[in-house]
Amino acid sequence: MTQLRPDLALIAAHVAPGARVLDVGCGDGTLLEALRDERQCDARGMEIDSVNVASCVAKGLSVIQGDAGADLAFYPDQSFDYAILSETLQTMMRPDLVLEELLRIGKHAFVSFPNFGHWRVRLSLLLGGQMPVTRLLPVAWYETPNIHHLTVADFRALMAERGITVERAWFLSGDRQTSAAAANFRAEHAIFLLAR
Repeated sequence: MTQLRPDLALIAAHVAPGARVLDVGCGDGTLLEALRDERQCDARGMEIDSVNVASCVAKGLSVIQGDAGADLAFYPDQSFDYAILSETLQTMMRPDLVLEELLRIGKHAFVSFPNFGHWRVRLSLLLGGQMPVTRLLPVAWYETPNIHHLTVADFRALMAERGITVERAWFLSGDRQTSAAAANFRAEHAIFLLAR
């Protein structure tokens, strides 16, 4: 069994076997490989980094090089059962538009992101006055690909504003699942399953 990051393991466990899946920002293809090999999914990917694309192709994965901000528009409506965006939303120039595209091309969308409202982030800002470096945010502010710092509350507000249904949500503190109670404060990482 493939060793997956905790958010990816949750996503993989909730993708229906045999589903058609597009992993947007698929990185080195770890999730795609698990979905293909363990869930018998028709798993495809889009990745902006050419080194990661080459790594995926070397594993026999169906991955194209592309920019989600522009290239998702080329996929037909409802062409996948699931569109996945893991730890990528906060790096998008227009995350709201990317979410709309995910839900256009997929019947469901999984989205995971680091919660910038976590108590350690808040404490670091309060006491140190600087952007924190944590396990999920491991580099200094000037090196990070994150351009939109969002919280669980921000994401829920956007879903309500856009009329997007949250089918399920999971929250992680460290590598363990935590309850939804006070998730905006307690969760380091959030995973949402969305639909129209």
